[in-house]
Amino acid sequence: MSMGRGVLPGKESRSGPVSSHHTHGLPQPVGSKPSGKLFTLGLIGSWYFSNIGVLLLNKYLLSNYGFKFPIFLTMCHMTACALFSYIAIAWMKLVPMQGIRSRVQFMKIAALSFVFCGSVVSGNISLRFLPVSFNQAVGATTPFFTAVLAYVMTLKKEAWVTYATLVPVVSGVIIASGVKFAFLCSVFC
Repeated sequence: MSMGRGVLPGKESRSGPVSSHHTHGLPQPVGSKPSGKLFTLGLIGSWYFSNIGVLLLNKYLLSNYGFKFPIFLTMCHMTACALFSYIAIAWMKLVPMQGIRSRVQFMKIAALSFVFCGSVVSGNISLRFLPVSFNQAVGATTPFFTAVLAYVMTLKKEAWVTYATLVPVVSGVIIASGVKFAFLCSVFC
């Protein structure tokens, strides 16, 4: 076998010679390109579009189709999330399996789980009564209120740029929500 440029002497993988370029500490076969950015973009895209799909499907089930069990719907979401997460961790090895190290850590995870579940239940219930666009507009204020509550709870200030970037977001939400609210009142009030 001839040793070309970028090949480590004496190193060979199952797929052929190994280049000197390392990604995450692992040698890559010659000719292969690291696809970390593409993988990340794929994850972000799948998250984004699956969120839209779940939201619209929930709205359809709860409002148009007449499904009257938002808590059961949330349970289905949580069960599917746990199952797919287990597959991604245990079978696909996307991230390493991690155990719970202490009772304190377990209690923090449990508290986060209950808050998240309550958030999803509330969101699903609200979809029975609100348009999806208004629901999303209210959800867009989350970064603003997160920054404010983080300051109130931890007394730690963010950079002024962080707060400044939230002003246009909240302003847009107020404008969009006001227009949507005025429209809803003119139709239903």
